[in-house]
Amino acid sequence: MALPPPLFYADSERNADLLYFGRLAVPDPFPAFAVRGRKYALVKALEFGRAKKESAFDVVLPLETYLTRARARWPRCAVGDAEAIAVAAAELKQRKFTIAEDFPAGMATRLTRLGLKLTIADGPLLPEREIKTAAELAALREGNRCSALGLAAAERMLRASRVKNGRLFFRGAPLTSERLRLAIEIACLEAGAVSLHTIAAGGDQACDPHCGGSGPLRANELIIVDVFPRVQATGYHGDMTRTFLRGRASDAQRALVDAVRAAQLGALGAIHAGVNGRDVHRGVVAEFTRRGYETKHTPQGSVGFFHGTGHGLGLAVHELPRISGAVDYTLPRGSVVTVEPGLYYPGLGGCRIEDVVHVTARSAKLLSDYPYEWELR
Repeated sequence: MALPPPLFYADSERNADLLYFGRLAVPDPFPAFAVRGRKYALVKALEFGRAKKESAFDVVLPLETYLTRARARWPRCAVGDAEAIAVAAAELKQRKFTIAEDFPAGMATRLTRLGLKLTIADGPLLPEREIKTAAELAALREGNRCSALGLAAAERMLRASRVKNGRLFFRGAPLTSERLRLAIEIACLEAGAVSLHTIAAGGDQACDPHCGGSGPLRANELIIVDVFPRVQATGYHGDMTRTFLRGRASDAQRALVDAVRAAQLGALGAIHAGVNGRDVHRGVVAEFTRRGYETKHTPQGSVGFFHGTGHGLGLAVHELPRISGAVDYTLPRGSVVTVEPGLYYPGLGGCRIEDVVHVTARSAKLLSDYPYEWELR
């Protein structure tokens, strides 16, 4: 049985489903919905002209008009966007909609009281987002080009740094995670992408995979650089990670990096349409186990490999599908995933290597490109 058409109430700068649906970035929440195959948006005068010119909506309605009609219908009540939605839905003879799990609870309650019947989607509201078109693949390649430019900026700064008393100095001042991150983000911005929450973490900080890094960077320590910018023109992301070391690596550090790269190559070779992401992940775990890298979970934190092997990438940094030991998920043809195994041991350091691939019938095709040289002497 087919579900009712989708209803949204969000800002499309942060809600990837709504951005996909209407192809218009709006910073404030607004209603949008489908009725009999046509896409509708209710927008303020501020966005009305732009929405008509730039969006993928079939019909753009003036929100103020529907607020006026709502006030006439409910003269004794304070009306807002919920009442405007109810009026528009009544005019279009559409009383049922499907909403996402993260639809605002207050808005859903108000719409239900106004007589609309809302069904919460069991899974993604727009499952078609998982399969990427040729245009989306091009946008993701551009996102990863921007990621690579950020990585290149980091590598240049690390190569140009000097070692004094075990610390890195760049142009006479200590090289910190903050300085490295700024160089990365400037490079992405100059390429037309915004890189937020960039990771440039060295030493034990890198053993917390989402630690952004802070303070001075040291010679002979592994430094994880993870760059996931959003291209301003399209909203699509890149997501690439490389691990660097300025100085001379120890045998233990080289073995760690070799293990991560071998695990990544194994995962890349195992990916194709129809494979279960859990099996790909288990292959990574098996490679680490074979090389003697144990994962432990302690009250002080986890060590080893304790995150998923990959995730979908698109208008959101993390979306379907998943490559994880915790999720039974068959990778569909045409999807896009990251492949990013890592190992993390305080005292030794952390390493993660990440690329982005397009899942085809027989293989995984890289959408990212950056060298894997990591020991910078």
